[in-house]
Amino acid sequence: MSTGAIWVDDVDLTGLNTFRVAARAKRFARCGDIDSLRAALLDCRSQSVKPLILGGGSNLLLVKDPSAVIHPQLFGLEFIETADCAVEVIAGASENWDALVRACCGAGLWGIENLALIPGTVGAAPVQNIGAYGVELSDSLIWVRALDRGSDELCQLTADEMALSYRDSVFKREPDRWLILQVCLRLHRDAHPRLGYAGLEEALRGIESGSSPEPLKVANAVTVLRRTKLPDPAQVGNAGSFFKNPELPAEIAARIASRHPQLARFPAARADQVKLSAAWLIDQQGWKGFREGDAGISAQHALVLVNHGSASGAELLALARRVADTVESQFGVVLQPEPLIVGARFRPDE
Repeated sequence: MSTGAIWVDDVDLTGLNTFRVAARAKRFARCGDIDSLRAALLDCRSQSVKPLILGGGSNLLLVKDPSAVIHPQLFGLEFIETADCAVEVIAGASENWDALVRACCGAGLWGIENLALIPGTVGAAPVQNIGAYGVELSDSLIWVRALDRGSDELCQLTADEMALSYRDSVFKREPDRWLILQVCLRLHRDAHPRLGYAGLEEALRGIESGSSPEPLKVANAVTVLRRTKLPDPAQVGNAGSFFKNPELPAEIAARIASRHPQLARFPAARADQVKLSAAWLIDQQGWKGFREGDAGISAQHALVLVNHGSASGAELLALARRVADTVESQFGVVLQPEPLIVGARFRPDE
């Protein structure tokens, strides 16, 4: 490969994915600026190699060793006051997402406090249109600066151009085209708390009062809730929620609910659809707390696939497929994974 990017052979990726799956990159390049990113991408194109762009490794499952990995190191944080008392926050794609949330909350800014403790980098957030506790990134996202890997052009995409929806975006639908470099959020100094999610107000009451800005108190309450409900990736390998909550036509959802009155349902992005609780569907099939070898389903939350030690990516994928198969067989609902699966398709027949 050319001298424009510095490549290293046979790099261990175990510590670079939150599932802590043992995997190795045949070639690995850490890139700290746009020029080195372009050079690394050119190297891969010249050898007809499809690289994996690796950020925080919090939203992927490595099933096979990737041929080439590009690990961007794009940092920076800027706060820009606007005329209408809002603040535009521009962050490099490699910044830690939770650290960004806390920096913004510490500055007294409202908008992303409910998204505290979501693992991963800032650049990964638009790909999934991350969301939690009644808030989605799309509520605050203004634009993204990205490199079009096909044309090698730098582009600034608006929210409309990103086609953000529930755990989806143009970046997810065209994974080999875009490389996110910067993200711009529009946050507010005026209070806009959203506390309607179950348990959030109660958790907030448990936060001691003090000199902390109000957004930070909400972020702390969300952190308490997440730690109660979700396993810590530092303690047990996982990528958070593995399955998306399915969105179905209202008619179909009503038929399922008529047979299962306790099924949790929520409004979906489209008025003619209803969102079902994937966790409830999985829990009804007895998967919560299941373990086979080191692959398992968290006892804290049925949506979380976990690696208790040395489970391989293939073993974790096989378990996830079994879970989805039983839900489809029992309820007729097809579950889709949230994380990127590297080296395999979730459904082999896709």
